[in-house]
Amino acid sequence: MQPSNTLSLTHLTRPPRIAPPDGGKPPLLILLHGVGSHERDLFGLANELDGRFFVVSVRAPLPHGGGFGWYPVDFTPNGPVADEAKARTSRDLLQTFIGEITQAYGLDSDRVYLAGFSQGAIMSLYLALHSPELVAGVAAMSGRLIEATLSERAEDARLAGLPILAVHGVYDRVLTIAEGRRIQAELSRLPVELTYHEYEMAHEVSRESLGAVASFLTARLDSSGKP
Repeated sequence: MQPSNTLSLTHLTRPPRIAPPDGGKPPLLILLHGVGSHERDLFGLANELDGRFFVVSVRAPLPHGGGFGWYPVDFTPNGPVADEAKARTSRDLLQTFIGEITQAYGLDSDRVYLAGFSQGAIMSLYLALHSPELVAGVAAMSGRLIEATLSERAEDARLAGLPILAVHGVYDRVLTIAEGRRIQAELSRLPVELTYHEYEMAHEVSRESLGAVASFLTARLDSSGKP
């Protein structure tokens, strides 16, 4: 399958394996890869997730090494330092892309879910906390919070009940478990519906963590009130 570049972001698509009822619009799941990777990286997870989803795996807009990234990042002795201006530009581009993709493929704009790994998880949280009306749920795998995620977040009333799953590996040496626990600590102060799990894994998607993501997404669809 060749990526499409007809919209704001190059992407791969997988139509639902389970067709919606007559006249119904499929829910959308957007997969966001990590820095230095590409849209094919997470696309293989599509068949492990709920068959009702129209799955879109997007390519980040900025070249990075042999792949792509959402923003430049420097890994320093004191931890990763993000180019937050570039992250903001990518966040806005994702917002535009959501509107484009739902219209282009006739998808349910009330059931848009994000699942991201590493920098893709960072962007998923950044977008969802900034514009919660666009997102029905987020699964953040091995991510962290950049400062803009909290400083630019929506007010509490708009965030109330937003479903968020965060999973992290206790042996992660890229984004340490302290980053996952900071997600838990900071988001626990907000009125979002947070689920947090730690697993005995490194900076990766394990079978167990993927199972948690799959269960979370299916539960969100089942509670949406739509078939």
